[in-house]
Amino acid sequence: MKVFFPEVKEPIRYEGPDSKNPLAFKHYQANRKILGKTMAEHLRFAVCYWHTFKGLGSDMFGAPTMVRRYNASGDPMRIAEDTMHAAFEFFTKLGVRFWCFHDRDIAPEADTLAETNRRLDQIVKIAKRLQRETGVRLLWGTTNAFSHPRFMAGAATNPSPHVFAYAAAQVKKAMEITHELRGQGYVFWGGREGYDTLLHTDMRRETEHLARFLHMAVEHRRQIGFRGQLHIEPKPKEPTKHQFDFDAQSVHAFLIRHRLDGDFKLNIEANHATLAGHTFNHELEYAVAHGILGSIDANRGDPLLGWDTDQFPTDLYDTTLAMLAVLRGGGLKTGGLNFDAKLRRQSIDPVDLFHAHIGGMDAFARGLKIAAKILRSGKFEKFKSKRYAEWDTPFGRKIERGQVTFEDLERHTLAHGEPRQQSGRQEMLENMLNEFIR
Repeated sequence: MKVFFPEVKEPIRYEGPDSKNPLAFKHYQANRKILGKTMAEHLRFAVCYWHTFKGLGSDMFGAPTMVRRYNASGDPMRIAEDTMHAAFEFFTKLGVRFWCFHDRDIAPEADTLAETNRRLDQIVKIAKRLQRETGVRLLWGTTNAFSHPRFMAGAATNPSPHVFAYAAAQVKKAMEITHELRGQGYVFWGGREGYDTLLHTDMRRETEHLARFLHMAVEHRRQIGFRGQLHIEPKPKEPTKHQFDFDAQSVHAFLIRHRLDGDFKLNIEANHATLAGHTFNHELEYAVAHGILGSIDANRGDPLLGWDTDQFPTDLYDTTLAMLAVLRGGGLKTGGLNFDAKLRRQSIDPVDLFHAHIGGMDAFARGLKIAAKILRSGKFEKFKSKRYAEWDTPFGRKIERGQVTFEDLERHTLAHGEPRQQSGRQEMLENMLNEFIR
């Protein structure tokens, strides 16, 4: 059997915070129990296929910089087969239990849909065997309905019903192979479901078409017996000027408006939160508060750059607050932490993939440990409870239950006068957070 990552001869192991080995975990211990579950169960790490194995360092200003052994053949299907074997070698050496893919990541597109589907079936057979041999499972699948020129004006929101039909056929097949691989979910990311100018865009019609498309997907899910969770991934812009799946709140409103909220949860990405002008924590907290957090794309953006930099997550404040939200929300059930992140253009060696993922896994493991300490301490929850304590009085409860009118509240204010103010103690709370993150 070919070896594609000979630089890493043994699986990555935990060696503790004092280890100086760059190819060892300092904080991630898969079987260590925290709050009743192992780290592996809490974090459910996944490796994405697109950036990790198909990303080669190219950008709009320059050609690829990375050389990968699995790309040596001149036959695109041989490359696809070798890449799949390389991927499972990487998964097992890194020690992750899940992976994610776009349909066009794992098999190259052909001249016809029928031939493209045949190619997919050929590669899925290999993936199915490798999953069985390694125990690595599919977290979720999705489709690439944004790269091909046919999708330049969108897929489900395209002005052509023929493109809409092509996208539906492609998603149908992608859902079926996800089901065949026992994927725990399926993600819809509308890469070009938006607009560049409203001068030629019928926004109402396009969003109605998107809703119709998603209803059809829900129906097909039932028809094939797929029990995995359906997700929508919010993203505000890039490559389009404005995308209809802008952020968690707008997607939630869309789902409610079109009676899809019972079928979909959200796949929250950190870098997309940045592009929307939010924090990662904000998007997660919104999803948790409304019971719609499904899965997470773990990466980070650069606030000084206005595009999707997809860097590996290394900020402990981000990972701590993220895991605090996840733990408060009951944990990731069928979702996980998928490293939708890519190496920097100058990190050209295959071993750099290990360094990047080890750093991200350790950052989230530390975030999990810190978040668990915060929850066990009860300090922030106690402060929050005190801050909202007056809502737990008979007067506050009446308002929350809808048992008072504006007239009732006017009489109350006239009788009691100016409300008492209380300090938010923001600086104290930030200092307290720093005490946990050390």
